[in-house]
Amino acid sequence: MKKTKATIRQAVENFYLVFIMIFLYAPIATLMVLSFSNSKSRTQWGGFTLRWYGEMFQSATIINALENTLVIAFASAAIATVIGTAAAIAISSMKPVPRTIIMGITNIPMLNADIVTGISLMLAFIAFGISLGFNTILISHITFNIPYVILSVMPKLKQTNKSVYEAAMDLGAPPVYAFFRVVFPDILPGVLSGFLLAFTMSLDDFIITHFTKGAGINTLSTLIYSEVRRGIKPSMYALSTVIFVAVLALLVIINFAPRKKGEK
Repeated sequence: MKKTKATIRQAVENFYLVFIMIFLYAPIATLMVLSFSNSKSRTQWGGFTLRWYGEMFQSATIINALENTLVIAFASAAIATVIGTAAAIAISSMKPVPRTIIMGITNIPMLNADIVTGISLMLAFIAFGISLGFNTILISHITFNIPYVILSVMPKLKQTNKSVYEAAMDLGAPPVYAFFRVVFPDILPGVLSGFLLAFTMSLDDFIITHFTKGAGINTLSTLIYSEVRRGIKPSMYALSTVIFVAVLALLVIINFAPRKKGEK
């Protein structure tokens, strides 16, 4: 009887898991199939073709938007990681009450609506006479990425032993050298997590970018939004498929590479 109940429970759990996976990935699978269809119709298969991938790579608009997106994502994530890591170190050295207040302030941008953040940044740029463009997008992405880095690094800082850092300085190591040789290796996983999270958030952002981009510059999110109003071209399906496959390959490499090293 117990085995029967356990079998039924396991079957229900497996069915639920499969249902959730289908619910999540069926739209992506549909998009990938449409990227190989020779028809522009979303309801009729027109035969296999790579035509839309050719148009994607030949489109200067798409390539330019892709370049802008990747440059902004990498640059904002890198700068936010440096600033956020330094801020996390400073916050961790504060007394409990000021640290609690600062962490509360750090959480506000994450809980705040993106549209409020986007409009606020746009008004701030206009008030200071800064013309909207590439630089304003970069500054905006750095601004909303910093809290994610801080919250990724802080748990690792709490796990570090401050006595080891102090012992390194007692043995004659300069503060900067002691930090990079003793503290930084311990918090490196948090730093990398913060960088990847910041990169993902920047890559995916639309609302803040929409309000701070100005005229004449596009990222993938704003380009897709403009395409929606005029009708999405199949070349955008191809672009989405390439991005999905690239991210999936990156995740596979990140997850399986450490296992192979451990086995060796």
